[in-house]
Amino acid sequence: MELNLMSTTAAELIARSHRLGADPKNTNYAGGNTSAKGTETDPVTGEPVELLWVKGSGGDLGTLTESGLAVLRLDRMRALADVYPGIAREDEMVAAFDYCLHGKGGAAPSIDTAMHGLIDAAHVDHLHPDSGIAIATAADGEALTRKIFGDRVVWVPWRRPGFQLGLDIASIKTRNPQAVGCILGGHGITAWGETSDEAERNSLWIIDTAAAHIAEHSRAEPFGPALDGYGGLPEGERRARAAALAPTIRGIASADRPMVGHFTDADVVLDFLASAEHPRLAALGTSCPDHFLRTKVKPLVLDLPATATVEESIARLHELAVTYREEYQAYYDRHATADSPAIRGKDPLVVLVPGVGMFSFGKDKQTARVAGEFYVNAINVMRGAEGLSTYAPIEEAEKFRIEYWALEEAKLQRMPKPRPLATRVALVTGAASGIGRATARRLAAEGSCVVIADLSLEKAQAAAAEIGSTDVAVGVQVDVSDADAVRAAVEATVLAFGGLDLVVNNAGLSLSRPLLQTTEQDWDLQHDVMAKGSFLVSQASAKVMIEQGMGGDIVYISSKNSLFAGPNNVAYGAAKADQAHQVRLLAAELGEHGIKVNGVNPDGVVQGSGIFASGWGANRAAVYGVEEKDLGKFYAQRTILKREVLPENIANAVFVLCTADLSHTTGLHIPVDAGVAAAFLR
Repeated sequence: MELNLMSTTAAELIARSHRLGADPKNTNYAGGNTSAKGTETDPVTGEPVELLWVKGSGGDLGTLTESGLAVLRLDRMRALADVYPGIAREDEMVAAFDYCLHGKGGAAPSIDTAMHGLIDAAHVDHLHPDSGIAIATAADGEALTRKIFGDRVVWVPWRRPGFQLGLDIASIKTRNPQAVGCILGGHGITAWGETSDEAERNSLWIIDTAAAHIAEHSRAEPFGPALDGYGGLPEGERRARAAALAPTIRGIASADRPMVGHFTDADVVLDFLASAEHPRLAALGTSCPDHFLRTKVKPLVLDLPATATVEESIARLHELAVTYREEYQAYYDRHATADSPAIRGKDPLVVLVPGVGMFSFGKDKQTARVAGEFYVNAINVMRGAEGLSTYAPIEEAEKFRIEYWALEEAKLQRMPKPRPLATRVALVTGAASGIGRATARRLAAEGSCVVIADLSLEKAQAAAAEIGSTDVAVGVQVDVSDADAVRAAVEATVLAFGGLDLVVNNAGLSLSRPLLQTTEQDWDLQHDVMAKGSFLVSQASAKVMIEQGMGGDIVYISSKNSLFAGPNNVAYGAAKADQAHQVRLLAAELGEHGIKVNGVNPDGVVQGSGIFASGWGANRAAVYGVEEKDLGKFYAQRTILKREVLPENIANAVFVLCTADLSHTTGLHIPVDAGVAAAFLR
């Protein structure tokens, strides 16, 4: 017999969590947790049993599901207080939660489980609202708490999340029956209620009351006066500057391990960087544990005005990166003990550029984007704290204890092994159909962020949407024969994902005509798209890769026809031969930068092909005297393996070329033609 976890109590909890998590003023992504206590029938004894449902480790309130709840027996969880060995060993209590689980238990219990279980209230919310953290990080936060909330909200001095904090808040609740919640110094808020609605009302009251007080009483310029030359650049100039700096910044953020990037030029960021106090405040770092675990202890800030040139900015960024790494090493050395986990990397996760915006980084696009969102939260917190008082985050030593917490390290070690192309950013041309589409899908499935570039923006965006959210794939419009359009597509890639690592030159077309019927326009069109287009895309992409200093892959989708002299396709075959030799030329030139250049030579890829659907298939079928619908079968029968070649077969070859297994291979053409002896490479 299995207990149905989706009781009325759990359903109410999930609904409340969704409402709270849907509004960013209440809590940040994956931040905070909620709980509910209730009685269910024990399926073993048939007797009533008190349970605690609490959001488990990880996950997000706004998208919480039943499987994201940890379910514990309340009597056993509260009995842990009797065996609590004291604050020096409080981390041991997290493992003890496993012995309190009910049935299959649901999600893994989080570090905050004790807070929820020990507080004598049926419903508890622990949230990280900007307004609440602003009070929590103000130098006189305790006095502000009394002034703003009276005795309905109690100040709790900073304490690292854990069992002792749960005991402390439970005691406060008992000693202050009139209170509806707490401000947790340096951290966030906790509120409670006897019903789900009451807990939610109390949470929102604390959040909104704090926000209203800040709005009414904040000084006019909480970040100080404007700095000359540090204001936001005009939008077009700003984004062009961001694209120009992004490869350098991503290289800096990826010195220890590759990172995916996110860029934002939101007003809140630009306004912060335009103000006189931003260097001081940025150096103080973030405070809420959820914030600095995502953003690192502090950001790297370019200390030049927006009027500086790109070249000056790049040179200074490289100098600052050296200093940042030295300072982070010193921070680690100041606080690490013999039991501390090894340093996890010295690179910044947030880079701030006055007049331009913020670059944030992570192991994937979502992590990078959320890191940026968390720093925006931190800016809002600083504004509120500085507006009323002085921003005073938790001490550096406490930040280190959180960042290099054994429990945090254990969580990181439980993370699944990354996919082969994780952190790699790919640009695939002609990717709305056929080989390009199959390749984009395969690269994304293997962990890459993918930009689908196509002549049709609508088709490119539709193909990207089929792959996933904009954290995984985006569509852009490009005419590869137009140098400006190519540069724009590469800039869009860099702004979407921070940089560029993998390029697939796939855009192509063909007009099947004999020599005497091939016009100059036929020749120019095919060479412009495939020969010139591949050159332009490779040139613009290689510039980014060289500036990043992270190596990269350029793959040309050439053709069997680059080697094999077939009838009635002189323009197409010559353009493909041009592409094939570009592979060899660029492999020789770009190798010193760690950039591999390889090619794939397909043949007879009929299914899903934009080229074959646009008339090439009918022409080739006429040349070979077969029905167009049978062309794929015809091509298969003339191969050694007697197999039809599909777009996915080409995608497989591209993937293999870009994996670590072929890290020492460049200048290679892989035939994917099911075996055409006349096209064997010699």
